[in-house]
Amino acid sequence: MVEEIAATLPDNVLEVIFSYLDLHDLRNCSLVCKNWYRFLNDENNDVWRLHCIRKLAEEALKSDLLSSVPTYKAKLRAFYHAWNPNDCSRNVYIKPNGFTLHRNPVAQSTDAARGKIGFRHGRHAWEVIWEGPLGTVAVIGIATKEAPLQCHGYVALLGSDDQSWGWNLVDNHLLHNGDSQGNYPLLNNAPKYQVGERIRVILDCDDNTLSFEKNYEFLGVAFRGLPDKRLYPSVSAVYGNTEVSMVYLGPPLDG
Repeated sequence: MVEEIAATLPDNVLEVIFSYLDLHDLRNCSLVCKNWYRFLNDENNDVWRLHCIRKLAEEALKSDLLSSVPTYKAKLRAFYHAWNPNDCSRNVYIKPNGFTLHRNPVAQSTDAARGKIGFRHGRHAWEVIWEGPLGTVAVIGIATKEAPLQCHGYVALLGSDDQSWGWNLVDNHLLHNGDSQGNYPLLNNAPKYQVGERIRVILDCDDNTLSFEKNYEFLGVAFRGLPDKRLYPSVSAVYGNTEVSMVYLGPPLDG
């Protein structure tokens, strides 16, 4: 009986009801009946728009930063996967837009940050945009919760132990366990990273691999044999006042 009533509620009524619910409740509502699932599966309806307005900074919504996540629901998902202000070096803070970290100009320090959500299953993609100078070391990749977030000196912190894997954009070297794992990508005269370019990071927890794309070109698998542990989007930086943004995209699109 309840399901029959739920199935007959018009969209404008559902919109008002759902606008008062949190994300956990909305997830449960999508399981009630086909009509509610249909309504909530529209990622651009007013329910998701209102949640976006409440949670996301106006600066983020109006900028080009979220251009790769065109729907309101996708923008909201990206926000909940963004840099974690409680899981970064003390020399790093997350800007009001919620997606960009800023490294303070602290001498002789390397500083890192992790995303809010780590992954152990499925396939996930996110974009990293380095929006300031790279300095001598600028590493993007993944890390477990055990990886350190700050150390003395200017070093490749991400990839410095067995809990993190990184790609140094400055010299195109892969790093893990404190050692260089070779050049990447495996191209003759591979171009260096240009500030502002979007790097797409692809973590495949089913195949235990980490790969990268740049300018929509797949650069190949960077790391294989990743452990069965929760892995977080991560970066480490050394340059004062540099900024790095991260936007979670969801499952990667093949081809």
